[in-house]
Amino acid sequence: MNVSTLAQEIIRGRRLTRRDHLSCFLTCDLETLCQGADQIRRALVGDKVDLCSILNGRSGRCPEDCKYCAQSAHYATNCAVYDFLPQEEILALCKLHEQEGVHRFSIVTSGRSLTGEEFEQAVHAFETMARVCHISLCASMGFLDAQQLHRLHQAGVTSYHHNLETSRRNFPNICTTHTYDRKVDMLKKVKAEGLRACSGGIIGMGETWEDRLDMALSLAELDVDSIPINTLMPIPGTPLEHLPPLTEPEILRTIAFFRYLNPQADIRLAAGRALLTRDGELAFQSGASATITGDMLTTVACATIRSDRAMLTNLGRDVTPPHKKEETP
Repeated sequence: MNVSTLAQEIIRGRRLTRRDHLSCFLTCDLETLCQGADQIRRALVGDKVDLCSILNGRSGRCPEDCKYCAQSAHYATNCAVYDFLPQEEILALCKLHEQEGVHRFSIVTSGRSLTGEEFEQAVHAFETMARVCHISLCASMGFLDAQQLHRLHQAGVTSYHHNLETSRRNFPNICTTHTYDRKVDMLKKVKAEGLRACSGGIIGMGETWEDRLDMALSLAELDVDSIPINTLMPIPGTPLEHLPPLTEPEILRTIAFFRYLNPQADIRLAAGRALLTRDGELAFQSGASATITGDMLTTVACATIRSDRAMLTNLGRDVTPPHKKEETP
């Protein structure tokens, strides 16, 4: 299968499935593959880049045993531990990131799910942000039921994040305290509620190339809107701490074929950008159309957001969120 020809077929409407022979993605010339992925991105997504910032709204003490995670209570790490943050702190950071030109602001919480009083606090925080800010709002709060998703939607949340993490085959090697099927069911609930589904995974956890292809196909079958691709940054104290880092060509090949298999989704750079040249400049020319930007520290976050915006603007990409365009006279 010629990947250049395939890129044009995808632009014209072809969609790849498990019935297609996809091994070509693993052996073809990387530069040609990336060029084709960028053509698909340009034709079907355009030059806009979606910038998302994340706030860790509740940290540590997670009962799940995900082998990559510093927040798991199963492992001895230096993870910060705190309950759900005060609304004033959340609102201040949301306003700051809106001012810096971020498209969406997400609250992420540790644990299997956010429940009880802390869930009520989250709903109230989203209601307040929706009332006083113009930035899009996202949540990542574990396994919620349909009623909880509906309440978040009513509070102003437009996107819900819940990673598949890896392939169905490899998932038991990464986590044993919940199932892959439960993750799939969660994403189906998100779509049924009418929310944008944000779901991706982590590469470099010992999976095969076929596992990465399988994850990309599963996300396509679930019609996921935004796909964060994280590259493992091994954390001391976790079972994966000794795994070697992926190379940039490996990361770029993954990003590129994710674009072929999910041609209209936002392929979002997430953790591991430090492994890429100039914070991922080549990745944005290989199919990526979105990124997580900033971090938990206010001053560093602002600097990172500004450098991302400058880099992407130099690439000819549109990084101005709708609420900023509305402010332009």
